[in-house]
Amino acid sequence: MALQRIPARTAVAVRVARGERVRVVNTHGQQVVDTWAFVDPAAEWMSMEHSRLHMGRVNPRVGDTFVTNRRRPVLTLIEDTSGGVHDTLLAACDIYRYELLGAAGHDNCTDNLHAALGELGLRAPLTPSPLNLFENAPPAADGTIVIAPPVSTPGSHVALRAELDLVIVFSACPQDMAATNGPGPRDAHFERLA
Repeated sequence: MALQRIPARTAVAVRVARGERVRVVNTHGQQVVDTWAFVDPAAEWMSMEHSRLHMGRVNPRVGDTFVTNRRRPVLTLIEDTSGGVHDTLLAACDIYRYELLGAAGHDNCTDNLHAALGELGLRAPLTPSPLNLFENAPPAADGTIVIAPPVSTPGSHVALRAELDLVIVFSACPQDMAATNGPGPRDAHFERLA
């Protein structure tokens, strides 16, 4: 399948079958892609809280499997050429974060998620914490978190394998008030692999 665009500041949702692989491309480099996977948007989704315990780490590595809130394997990281820096701690940006930053009405990943699910006729009752692909915000030894520009380079990518039939949502994060996206929000792409 050809590359499909994740437009800057918006999200796309796609149905993925068990065993199918999806590659997420950081087309221009330094673009965070908030990522969610839903088995059932009303009841079962990829959970960062459960996945961190399952993986035994906060930054996933190739071979690590994310699990759902029911502790079932849902996505496995099978390839990573991006520098291997991703975030599993930070919540998706939302209207409240931008209000605190003085930017009421700013585009945000939480609204992007729900709009993308809506395009498929689906609704989630909450916003799970996302897998923030390419986000560079590791906790320091003293426990502090500082958001730095991503280390991902243009064209670098990750590949994920679906362990269950699911809906996956990718949001090209619109954050432009912190170093989250380096020079600012830009398009990313994804493709389904044969």
